[in-house]
Amino acid sequence: MTSVHQHLLNANFHSTRLKGKVAIVTASSEGIGFSIAKRLGNEGASVIISSRKEENVKKAMESLRNEGINVEGIVCHVSNADHRKLLFETAKSKFGGFDIIVSNAAVNPSVSPILETEEKVWDKIFDVNVKSAWLLAKEAYPELIKRGGGNIVFVASIAAYQPMNPLGAYSVSKTTLLGLTKAIASEIVHDNIRVNCVAPGVVATKFASAITSSEAGKEKSLSIVPMKRFGKPDEIASAVAFLVSDDASYITGETLVVAGGTYAHL
Repeated sequence: MTSVHQHLLNANFHSTRLKGKVAIVTASSEGIGFSIAKRLGNEGASVIISSRKEENVKKAMESLRNEGINVEGIVCHVSNADHRKLLFETAKSKFGGFDIIVSNAAVNPSVSPILETEEKVWDKIFDVNVKSAWLLAKEAYPELIKRGGGNIVFVASIAAYQPMNPLGAYSVSKTTLLGLTKAIASEIVHDNIRVNCVAPGVVATKFASAITSSEAGKEKSLSIVPMKRFGKPDEIASAVAFLVSDDASYITGETLVVAGGTYAHL
């Protein structure tokens, strides 16, 4: 990577592309979610961030406000119906509604071969990674109609295309999001609501530490990446910002793979 490119990635990006918009980003106190919230805020959107831990929400909110971003934060377990309701109510009470929802929350409570995965682990993965994503979209839909349209973005993974051993159940849950994106997009295309998905490659975050922390894991992970490096949260955030902007006005039902050239085909 050139020094100029690195500088651009590190610099705070500012534009008015999303001025006047309100965005909800789940699981956004750190990692990819935080970078998405930061990027949308730096492009002019007001942002609602959320996380399971209040201290993390407060820390992230303070960081974003120090950059001049109009942000509110709330504790939210996406699988909790009352928490989701409060998430939407906060957006309405603080900012009058919302135009963008980015479903980023995901779990992977166990690392094991798929046929050795415990049923309770499978249920937990699908409850959070798939069912909660579907419910967020379902519950956001009436509110987006009131706004005259909007955008929904699901955050999947390159594992949706190439299951990662030993992350089989997690990989399948992400494959499901590709189908969910297309199914919802086709149903609400005439409501001025676009639905898209981003499939990040392996990004060096705390969440991915199980496969990036060891030299063996790093070598195996990068063996399928032509760019031979891990992705950066900001690189995923810029893709999301594009998809929710008018620059992507003719794109819906698609998954944008941001994975350094990694082969992606079902």
